[in-house]
Amino acid sequence: MEVKTASFEKTSADTSMTVSGAEAVIKCLLEEGVETIYGYPGGAIMPVYDELYKYQDKIHHVLTRHEQGATHAAQGYARVSGKVGVAVATSGPGATNLVTGIADAQIDSTPLVCITGQVGSHLLGSDAFQETDIVGISTPITKWNYQVTKAEEIPEVIAKAFYIAKSGRPGPVLVDITKDAQFASLEFNYKKCSGIRSYKPNPEVNLLQVEKAAEAINSAKKPMIVFGQGVILGGAEELFKEFVEKTGIPSAWTILGLSALPTKHPLNVGMVGMHGNYGPNVLTNECDVLIAIGMRFDDRVTGNLDHYAKQAKVVHLEIDPAEINKNVYADFPVLGNVKETLKILMELVQPKSHKEWHNRFKELYKTEYEKVIRGNLDVNKPDLGMAEVIQEININTKGNAVIVSDVGQHQMAACRYSDFTQTRSNVTSGGLGTMGFALPAAIGAKMGSPKREVVAIIGDGGYQMTIQELGTIFQTKVPVKIVVLNNGFLGMVRQWQQLFFDRRYASTEMTNPDFVTIAKGYHIEANRVTDRSQLKDAVKTMIDHDGPYFLEVKVEQEENVFPMVPTGASVSDIILE
Repeated sequence: MEVKTASFEKTSADTSMTVSGAEAVIKCLLEEGVETIYGYPGGAIMPVYDELYKYQDKIHHVLTRHEQGATHAAQGYARVSGKVGVAVATSGPGATNLVTGIADAQIDSTPLVCITGQVGSHLLGSDAFQETDIVGISTPITKWNYQVTKAEEIPEVIAKAFYIAKSGRPGPVLVDITKDAQFASLEFNYKKCSGIRSYKPNPEVNLLQVEKAAEAINSAKKPMIVFGQGVILGGAEELFKEFVEKTGIPSAWTILGLSALPTKHPLNVGMVGMHGNYGPNVLTNECDVLIAIGMRFDDRVTGNLDHYAKQAKVVHLEIDPAEINKNVYADFPVLGNVKETLKILMELVQPKSHKEWHNRFKELYKTEYEKVIRGNLDVNKPDLGMAEVIQEININTKGNAVIVSDVGQHQMAACRYSDFTQTRSNVTSGGLGTMGFALPAAIGAKMGSPKREVVAIIGDGGYQMTIQELGTIFQTKVPVKIVVLNNGFLGMVRQWQQLFFDRRYASTEMTNPDFVTIAKGYHIEANRVTDRSQLKDAVKTMIDHDGPYFLEVKVEQEENVFPMVPTGASVSDIILE
């Protein structure tokens, strides 16, 4: 994609002025409405930071303690605010430290613009100090990337970067700028990108396909919806709710779709996938029409594809053509932004209730409740369970909080048991499964929605992967609430070792430090729960506290997360215990 193939709109910065490339970067960010960026300075990006110093009153720079933390914080900011997150780093190791967060953003469709410094253009390819080919490294994990070697390229490239990151199916973009381009001068004027000749982010809707999809839905006796994050990214939550209520179709969610529909909505039947709810998993293989809305049929959702919904006709509403028929064949593919396609579909579908079919979900929920949920919430068992902690957080936040979870058993407990009353409330690492995601992502989430309570739910393993971001919390005073569910194990790996490796707990038991003392070392209020009797007051104190707070909860060491679809099994072969 050549820069000259793009279309640009006039903006307030059309009047030319002579500035350095570094200052142009800052002015571009301001033209895009950026107020907060996350980063870490270094030699090759120092000119940009020098200019940033002059604009402190207009752009808030958050100094994370590691570049990976910058990308995760930018992700949290983007996921909650709906804006593009921005991360900045230097060349070499600074740039490569962004890679995990960029890959996470790519697979979870999170709009990021990452700006990296690079060695001088005359040194490219010479193995200069702190030189890495970050464009080559990041090509497979970005929507687009570009290396700027001339200052005059900066405005158009950054405009294009923001357009690509936020349009269509969102994702991360990386702009690498050589040091000499940052120092050089240019006549600056800025025009926002409004289109690129070779890039069509919003496919044209095929009305005939929508009509065929509506016919299939109207004739269905046992329809089922599985909705994903596309509903949220498309801003279609209210429309989706109307669609569900009009059609009366039981609706299940992927973990990134969670919160698009209130968890207590009567047609919300729970989570699908490896640790999803019993009913929607089993009935995936009984429904006659499966309506996939803004989801990509990830393997953790489908289980064994050879046995996934083979009896059903599949309607797939999706914005990315690459996802159609990639994993599951769609009998009725409907390309386009979900908000646009749902609006058309709404006019064509008939009002129905499907009460008998919905009762099947209720019956299977009762089975799951008796065999799994009752035990998870049992206050008479010897040790505290993860679900009990989540339940107490629900009580104190009334389901209005943003829950940011890391990766592991606690993540599944948080997704299964959190109450959500509004959208953009569940922030987690889905496709990449990045341990260490939650702490920095919670920082960004709170900055992206400062009026909402933000609670990070983290395991003792993932917490220590980015624990240094407590320093970012201390410096910024961002009032996030951090809950570490400490079971002294890498819990999810241990569960698999128990179930499938004859309890050979190879390298999964953890000897942990004093987390409370560490938090207090960063001047963050902290407490520890070791007994159920302490939980209620401890959670209330945390939520009521005016400022950041850390709470460690000692939970049952060998608690397992059920239901569970074993690897390679069909979703209908889900086990309850």
